[in-house]
Amino acid sequence: MEKIVVKNLYKIFGSRSKLARDLLEKGVSKKDIQEKTGAVVGVQNANFSIQNGEIFVIMGLSGSGKSTLQRLLNRLWEPTSGSILIDGKDITKLDKNSLRKVRREHFCGMVFQQFAILPHRTVLENVAFGLEIQGVAKEERFERAQKMIDVVGLSGNEQSYPTQLSGGMQQRVGLARALTVDADILLMDEAFSALDPLIRRDMQNELLELQQKMQKTIVFVTHDLDEALRLGDRIAIMKDGEIVQLGTAEEIIAKPANDYVKAFIQDIDRSEVYTAGSIMQEPREIAHSNDGPRTILRKMQRKGLSSIFMIDTERALVGRIDADPLAAYLKENSGDVAGKVPAELVEKTLPLSKETPLQEVMVKIQQVPGPLPVLDEKKHLVGVIVRGAIIAALSSHPETDETKGEDQ
Repeated sequence: MEKIVVKNLYKIFGSRSKLARDLLEKGVSKKDIQEKTGAVVGVQNANFSIQNGEIFVIMGLSGSGKSTLQRLLNRLWEPTSGSILIDGKDITKLDKNSLRKVRREHFCGMVFQQFAILPHRTVLENVAFGLEIQGVAKEERFERAQKMIDVVGLSGNEQSYPTQLSGGMQQRVGLARALTVDADILLMDEAFSALDPLIRRDMQNELLELQQKMQKTIVFVTHDLDEALRLGDRIAIMKDGEIVQLGTAEEIIAKPANDYVKAFIQDIDRSEVYTAGSIMQEPREIAHSNDGPRTILRKMQRKGLSSIFMIDTERALVGRIDADPLAAYLKENSGDVAGKVPAELVEKTLPLSKETPLQEVMVKIQQVPGPLPVLDEKKHLVGVIVRGAIIAALSSHPETDETKGEDQ
């Protein structure tokens, strides 16, 4: 279900915004528009939707418009034109009182790179601050704040002051404060950028674990592609105020939209992004449990396969049959072959799910002589992985017909 829908959204800073927009629509560059009109293009013609419970990452270099776009979503900055729908309601048309109500109901506030916690207040007081602004009674707000302190792993630090906490702990305070108000949209702007790499990784893990429990809709701004790939269900890459590509990590790496995106992803470790589902191929042929030995060997010979996977009547995986042992069996028993393939010729193999990370696939494929089967949630065979597909995925080149046929 769509939580946020953005349509034809523009933000142009300066008094000549209408002229600047007209020039944009004629293809004039952001730099030339600033020189001609003095106006600065923050966001141009953004169109996208964010699903309920999704981590939506906006990324780009400094000045790309990513933070501007995020601040438009709750009208912290007023858009020049366009619409922003929250649960179907266009908040660009709301007056101040109605907007304030929407913010209270839907937005947890923002978590910034600089922790923005109050130095003269304790952890408990900081976490409860949003509820205090809302007029929640002291006992209730402290009770709710305590629950969130426990969730983010700060128990025992309730009476500490910010200066007594590490950077990672301070960021947890900011996160707990945003979550305590219990709204359904969380805005995070470079939230972990000021942290040391190890603490940053811990906070990313913390956010993913929290998301499993709380299922917030999170809009996360970052300039770090590794962070975007790790956190984002989908990623919007921005340049000069424009979204130049929007998709999952796998979609962006597999098919970068332009040279700008290619430059972003050129040093990415693809094994950390791809999954079994993204590199699997359709089986070229399948053996059924009621097929006879000659039928199965004929299927393999017709498709040029060295092995084949067998499924039962309910499409569940039975195992893998290799051509050489099957051919030897038929030769030895040429006059007396009937019924099913002997059980000893059906090898048990290591099944994968579509979500299995490529790094794990690479380890498992070394343990078997042939391809690996990929199963869906019902344990049905949906694909196979061959060594050539792994090589193609790790390279920057698209898959070829040669890699598709290899090992099958």
